[in-house]
Amino acid sequence: MRYSLVLPLVLAGALPAAADGLYTGGPDAAPDLVQRIADDSTLGTEALLSPEGDLIAQGRYIATAADCAACHTAPGGKDMAGGYAIASPMGAIIASNITPSKEFGIGNWSEEQFAKALRQGVAPDGHLYPAMPYTAYAGMTDADVHALYSYLMQQVQPVDVAPAQQTQLGFPYDQRWLMAGWNLMFAGGTPAQAADVAPGAEGRGAYLVNVLGHCQTCHTPRNLLMGETSSAYLGGADLNGWHAPNITSDKISGIGGWSKDEIVSYLRSGAAHGKAQAGGAMAEAVGKSFRHLSDADLEAIAGYLKTVPAIHAEGQTIPSYGVTKAADVQMMAFDAPIDHAPRAMADGSSTDGAEIYAGACSSCHQLDGAGTADQFYPSLSTNSATGGLSAANLVMAVANGIHRETNGYTVSMPAFGDTLSDPQIAAVSNYVLTSFGNKDLSVTAQDVAQMKAGGPTPWLLRATPWLLGGAVLVLVLLLAALIGVIRRKR
Repeated sequence: MRYSLVLPLVLAGALPAAADGLYTGGPDAAPDLVQRIADDSTLGTEALLSPEGDLIAQGRYIATAADCAACHTAPGGKDMAGGYAIASPMGAIIASNITPSKEFGIGNWSEEQFAKALRQGVAPDGHLYPAMPYTAYAGMTDADVHALYSYLMQQVQPVDVAPAQQTQLGFPYDQRWLMAGWNLMFAGGTPAQAADVAPGAEGRGAYLVNVLGHCQTCHTPRNLLMGETSSAYLGGADLNGWHAPNITSDKISGIGGWSKDEIVSYLRSGAAHGKAQAGGAMAEAVGKSFRHLSDADLEAIAGYLKTVPAIHAEGQTIPSYGVTKAADVQMMAFDAPIDHAPRAMADGSSTDGAEIYAGACSSCHQLDGAGTADQFYPSLSTNSATGGLSAANLVMAVANGIHRETNGYTVSMPAFGDTLSDPQIAAVSNYVLTSFGNKDLSVTAQDVAQMKAGGPTPWLLRATPWLLGGAVLVLVLLLAALIGVIRRKR
């Protein structure tokens, strides 16, 4: 279950990554689908080969398609035991234990209570924060809710320990009951009919994208109250420093120029060579969810995305992967005797972008930015992270690195956020943009710091003091009016 709605600055899904790295196997090393799934010790073969298997197998598949483990299994923690800290501008949301533990999990929940929490965001002990994307899960079929409940109750091992941390937000966001009003405005929905969204049905792709995959929770921008802007459905959004791109059918601003096979490849491996590589939350979604889905379901997702109404970014004339020619590399700047090596190799404080690139990036991406012939280390031209309208994914890839599990190999790019200062990250990012991507883009050290901190502060959070003051004023005026009425009656 990925981060969504009122607190939408985390998971979900960008098409970022300016770089990839270490691996085991190779880009062509993935075995056939059955063996790939069998080799994954965390997910059973019987659960993933077909979403039409027995009840527990179906429930495991639904949990995988809905990406429940992304939030409810902390790194190094036990399956579904919670404890993962979901970043948000209001503070960290700590994912709950959803194992069948009767004391610390959902072991005492009835299926009706489970369905209400899943679809409406109301648990037996009160309202949930919409870090759990219940606005999307509202559309889950009764059969899928039943299968998921059965899987969690019968197959997941109970963990009789509460997460070490608890969610502690500042006032007024610690008042969960306030979610009731927000839900009236932005939640709700009708469960789909199983026959309409079954594997092979016409509505399967939309169901996987909008309900189980909850793609809109990351890829749709938010309004002032942090609800989804339906008129910009899948039109792209910024979250937690990354940029979740436009995935509508627009051929320039969206993925209309991608083939269905390229979309499937991206979902399965996190890479569509010559277009994009997954990093951040999308890399996690590929690793824990999409790569485990059946070929038919991935093709259904791709088919549906090709039909989403196009949204075009004003002023964009070429796709984000459309910068195909890199600037000429001034090789003489790097071809110096060892005792006259570039300053960045001897001075750790250098802010010369070219020198930083040569020392930190060129060993994988090459001095000319072309990457390797098989594009395992991708080209920095024909790359959505460098050629689009936002530099966020380039900066975040440099700062936070990339880690992505696929069915046949592991992709890993080191994080430079602790070894390069913000001015250095800005310098190397600007060198990459100027040399290989969108020359009209640039970032400052302040931009880098803001992205690393999660991005700009949302209007709702900035306005909170004024909103609280206004609420107090309204209460005072109402109280004064009430006192006036009482006095007049006397």
